[in-house]
Amino acid sequence: MSFGGQTSERVKVGNLSPRSRRVSLTAKIVSTNPVREVVSRRDGSTHKVGEFLVGDETGVVLLTLWDSDIDKVKEGDTVEIGNGYVSLFRGQMRLNIGKFGTLELSNTSLENVNQENNLSEKTYEQERSYGGYGSRRPGGGYGGYGGYDRERRGRGYQRR
Repeated sequence: MSFGGQTSERVKVGNLSPRSRRVSLTAKIVSTNPVREVVSRRDGSTHKVGEFLVGDETGVVLLTLWDSDIDKVKEGDTVEIGNGYVSLFRGQMRLNIGKFGTLELSNTSLENVNQENNLSEKTYEQERSYGGYGSRRPGGGYGGYGGYDRERRGRGYQRR
């Protein structure tokens, strides 16, 4: 599948990893968790967020859906996810569709779902991202600000 010029790789749930990006898959919605309301830290707006356990014959993972996407599906549905990605939430894997992904009901149905291999029950160590403004790099220094000590906030930049 192609999304906005980028190719999406077709995978099975059991092959997802914390680094999975641009994936397409077919999965059955096994169960739903209660929908929660959260407030955006960015603009203070309220959003609905729901988690759905989805899977195929290779395993299951939690799918996070936001706002209007929540109402598109119910327990027992088989869905096609396009251009999805995996993120870690508190060290556990979550499948997401984001703003560039797609979620559609499938014409096919999945009967056998392997719930013994729950990828969202495993805990992964989250990698820190380096290279952004103000992020600490291993071995010292800040992204491009080598000799400056930014840990003394409020006092400006000071030479070490």
